[in-house]
Amino acid sequence: MKVYPSDKIRNVVLVGHQGTGKTTVAESMIYNTGALSRLGKVDEGNSVSDYLPEEVKKKISISTSLMAFEHKDYKINLLDTPGFMDFYGDVKGCLRIADNLLMVVDAVSGAQVSTELIWEEADKRKTPRFVLINKMDRENADFGKALESLKNVLSMDIVPVVIPIGAGETFSGVVDLIEMKAYSYENGKAKEMDIPADMEDEAESYREALMESAAAGDDDIMEKYLDTLELDNDEIIKGLRGGVKNGEVAPVFACGAYTNIGIDKVVDAVCTYGPDPISASEETDPDAPFAALVFKTMTDPYVGKISFFKVIRGSFKTEGVVYNSSKEADEKISSGGTMMGKTQVAVNEFKTGDIGMLAKMPKAGSGDTLCMKGDNIVLEGIEYPVPTLTIAIAPKSKADGDKLGNALSRLLEEDPTLHLEKNKETKQTLLTGLGEAHVGIVIERLSKKFGVEVEKEPVKVPYRESIRGSATDIRGRHKKQSGGHGQFGDIVVDMGYCPDSEFEFTETIFGGSVPKNYIPAVEKGFREAMEEGILAGYPVTNIKVNLKDGSYHPVDSSEMAFKIAASLAFKQGCEKAKPILLEPFMDVEVLVPDQFMGDIMGDMNTRRGRVLGMEKSGNIQCIKAQAPLSEMYTYAIDLRSMTQGRGSFTMKFFDYEELPQNLTDKVVAAAKAEKE
Repeated sequence: MKVYPSDKIRNVVLVGHQGTGKTTVAESMIYNTGALSRLGKVDEGNSVSDYLPEEVKKKISISTSLMAFEHKDYKINLLDTPGFMDFYGDVKGCLRIADNLLMVVDAVSGAQVSTELIWEEADKRKTPRFVLINKMDRENADFGKALESLKNVLSMDIVPVVIPIGAGETFSGVVDLIEMKAYSYENGKAKEMDIPADMEDEAESYREALMESAAAGDDDIMEKYLDTLELDNDEIIKGLRGGVKNGEVAPVFACGAYTNIGIDKVVDAVCTYGPDPISASEETDPDAPFAALVFKTMTDPYVGKISFFKVIRGSFKTEGVVYNSSKEADEKISSGGTMMGKTQVAVNEFKTGDIGMLAKMPKAGSGDTLCMKGDNIVLEGIEYPVPTLTIAIAPKSKADGDKLGNALSRLLEEDPTLHLEKNKETKQTLLTGLGEAHVGIVIERLSKKFGVEVEKEPVKVPYRESIRGSATDIRGRHKKQSGGHGQFGDIVVDMGYCPDSEFEFTETIFGGSVPKNYIPAVEKGFREAMEEGILAGYPVTNIKVNLKDGSYHPVDSSEMAFKIAASLAFKQGCEKAKPILLEPFMDVEVLVPDQFMGDIMGDMNTRRGRVLGMEKSGNIQCIKAQAPLSEMYTYAIDLRSMTQGRGSFTMKFFDYEELPQNLTDKVVAAAKAEKE
């Protein structure tokens, strides 16, 4: 592929709710430009975009695909993103570098949850947008109803540029409101025809609205429109170009991607009035030293690690060494170019705003900046959604265990929304993702990609043990006689609850009843004994101990004997000082639209949580609460269900609090059963 100047590059990100047909739209766009010899189908598992084994199997997109193709004298970098919110991290990465966003909407369903959420994210970045009402060839398709649903929930002036001829089985073509011409289609090829007589008034009405929207994008055009209420085609295009660039107007198109009707109009429009990378963003600078942002990484079984980047400043040749200023490390370039799905296409130079890939850069991760050494600029990174659904996994065999760490580290490199923790207290490997589908795909990839079999386990709560009361004059005495030196250690301690620290040790020995050199061993004995409590074997915390008396033997006493004596005293003291179980409580912040607030607060009470307060921003409520961790492991799933996918939450550790007695009894019984 040849090198394209910045003004002839269009970066287009395909987004939308799952099932709206984004991948089929991408396939048709590429096919119509001649870059593909045949039109692939998602259902047949042969589309260019969905090529991962998991995508072919499940018939959904789970990872963003880059497809670079040429149309007339333009280069289009098309990024097909997943629709499932479990893979929203990929969408966030693409929105960071998007110059044009193409929102795909189902003609039957209209605006859906992901439509709103992604649109709101694009609002923050003021990303230029187009809307494609797809599946007009589907039963019950209704262009007007879908359009109205978009206008009701989305910002900006949403105005049709192309309207459909017919719907469902009768969908046969489109009317271009700029040209005021109709087109019928055969195998994706448009054939000009007269506007159907019964659509002339409708088309005229839509064109009037289009002229009004176009006029708002340019002051001179607005002046003429106010005088004449008419604009010619060039003025409409110029006005739309300004409105799209400024994030004020979102042109709407009608199509049926599966039957390849109307897709050609979208590709032409993106080139005609979609902004190029330099005009779309003040961040880009063709005259500055080279800097690029890595917005996605993935591992290819043949090529190895692939880093997708966008040139933000200057230009770039894929040779030599670049500097990763985010990691403060050199990255040697082994090969580079662009992609058509899974196929690498050679490109040796990228101008400002262009998108490409580099292979085998071990240190580069999503959000990293690449530049020339000495310049050391660090670009704005990518703010990824916080994973909230945690599962525990364990290898099925020792061989799986040996390979698990390496496999997980490679998946973590690809996916910034995946978190891994080895919990020291519960000894579990905890995997946290954005939802059930997300963690399910990770487990599937471990098996298919790395040959590592794991099984899910119930997540164990990292309880703690403590005491509610105190115990005085507790004696720990260890005496053992054998042939030769024996063992002897004897201590007397007071134990109590210590709210300010995990463990506090003091001594008030008088007269040398326990020699000074054995006192550290006593303290160490208590610390070691606290690693496993007497109720359910959990670590003990918030204990204070005062060593006040004891005795020793000049021959048989030793550090080990006094450590054992301390452990005996610890167990006796805990039994007498009313042992309790503590559970971790979390600070929780839940963001939900107003209409779900009552349900969320009621649900929080059923989780033994307590609502601390609320803050309102627009139509979004931020509910601040505290809740036990044991009740929050499946909250990501439940919140999505309660709020139709519109709610989100974050949580962090707050403190340990006493577990109610009825639940303590269950935890203790389960621990004893597991031990037996």
